Amino acid sequence: MQVISAARPELIFPFTALQPTQFRRLVRLVVERGGDAIADGCPGRQWALNLADRVLLVAAYWRTNLTMRQIGPLFGVSRSAAHRVIDTLAPLLALAPVRRRPVDQIAIVDGTLIPTRDHRLAVPSKNYRYSTNLQVAIDASTRLVIALGDPQPGNRNDTIVYRTSGIDQKLNGRPVMADGGYRGNPEVIIPYRKPSDGTELPDWRADLNRQHRTVRAQVEHALARMKCWKILRDYRRAARTLTDTASGVAHLHNIALAG
Repeated sequence: MQVISAARPELIFPFTALQPTQFRRLVRLVVERGGDAIADGCPGRQWALNLADRVLLVAAYWRTNLTMRQIGPLFGVSRSAAHRVIDTLAPLLALAPVRRRPVDQIAIVDGTLIPTRDHRLAVPSKNYRYSTNLQVAIDASTRLVIALGDPQPGNRNDTIVYRTSGIDQKLNGRPVMADGGYRGNPEVIIPYRKPSDGTELPDWRADLNRQHRTVRAQVEHALARMKCWKILRDYRRAARTLTDTASGVAHLHNIALAG
């Protein structure tokens, strides 16, 4: 018996953090991206769930991080069917690349550690768990996520992952702010460091650092909101799927934030 369905609007927000109208727009986007044309296994084989329920299953899985044995019965399908739904629809929920941005748009970038069970990519990091480093960039004015880097091993510093994850290319030509951990990237605006002789910073530099911290805090808030989708707190799937998952979570975060 199916317990959760998109036909019950009161269940959409608790399991997706989206209002019913936002969820319906998301379903229409998946239709435009070809979600209805994807068959379940063999050509012509019909899904047990309609498209809206399949989208709801993926969003609920990301929001709750339930196991396949748990999420399947909630939607009245088997564990393997739930796994196929997530595999096929997750790429269609990904954040669309920003094609055109204002030249003066300021991006704020920061990295976060995602605990990942797949040790082919994850390594022990400073949180004492096998993790991957995910770089996230937001727009300073709207607080929306505009770019993500490819997940990298969690023991690499942000200044290196900024280049190896490809996010530097996505932000190329735009002002970028970050914390002091991004030294070595001349295009990134970072706070002034204290002089090596131990003296204090001049007042004007201390004031600029204070303003820098105030603006940069927005990306910390965005990372915290993204981790309300609990899939990013303990990633149990294959590491190769983390890129699509993180991009999809960023997309849901933007929809929920934009209203």
